[in-house]
Amino acid sequence: MKLLIVRHGDPDYDIDSLTEKGWKEVEYLSQKLSKLEVKAFYVSPLGRAKDTAAPTLKKMGRTATECEWLKEFPCQIWRPDVTDKKIIAWDWLPQDWMADERFFQYDHWFENEAMQEGHVKEEYDRVTGEFDRLLAKHGYEREGHYYKVNEENNDTVIFFCHFGLECVLLSHLLSISPMVLWHGCVAAPSSVTTLVTEERRQGIASFRMSSFGDISHLYANNEPPAFAARFCEAYGNKGQRHD
Repeated sequence: MKLLIVRHGDPDYDIDSLTEKGWKEVEYLSQKLSKLEVKAFYVSPLGRAKDTAAPTLKKMGRTATECEWLKEFPCQIWRPDVTDKKIIAWDWLPQDWMADERFFQYDHWFENEAMQEGHVKEEYDRVTGEFDRLLAKHGYEREGHYYKVNEENNDTVIFFCHFGLECVLLSHLLSISPMVLWHGCVAAPSSVTTLVTEERRQGIASFRMSSFGDISHLYANNEPPAFAARFCEAYGNKGQRHD
């Protein structure tokens, strides 16, 4: 089985939709995805994800199942250097989160006090539990860190969602701390991450990531990637986001 996790196009967060650039991105994306044989589509309930899926679904004459748990990962925490408001759980300065070695460990990242106060692990478990229930419907049942194959197949399943949520799913499938993925990876708007099952012994499968954040559909149309989800490459770069 093949899983494609698609981040929404360049977002207009004020209206929960896409920018003009974002609409171009998802049109180019649809030209790529609509050529695939797809078993099922799943989409976040948020507008920017549904708008990203729309051109592909229209071209293929298909519909997507809306899943509440595919919305952007909602947990908020009190960041050590921010005292006047809560912010999303993964938005930390590197010098702060990297000082806690637990964040680098799959079995301990959630023990950080701010994460505990924000009930981040509880939401992580809820989301990944729903994800596993869906995978079981497609024939792959979670057993420890791998999957028991109840019905082997070569189906392609596509998820339209969000960067923070994508990292949670990847963390679960690959047994990596989500904090490392949130801070160490960038999935550009409209990018596609692909995972495939490997069943080296009959009945036992694991997921292997064959590509992360693929934006070849943009390059094929001479469209530069959006800068969303990134911070300035150099502090003196005034045109790039600082905080």
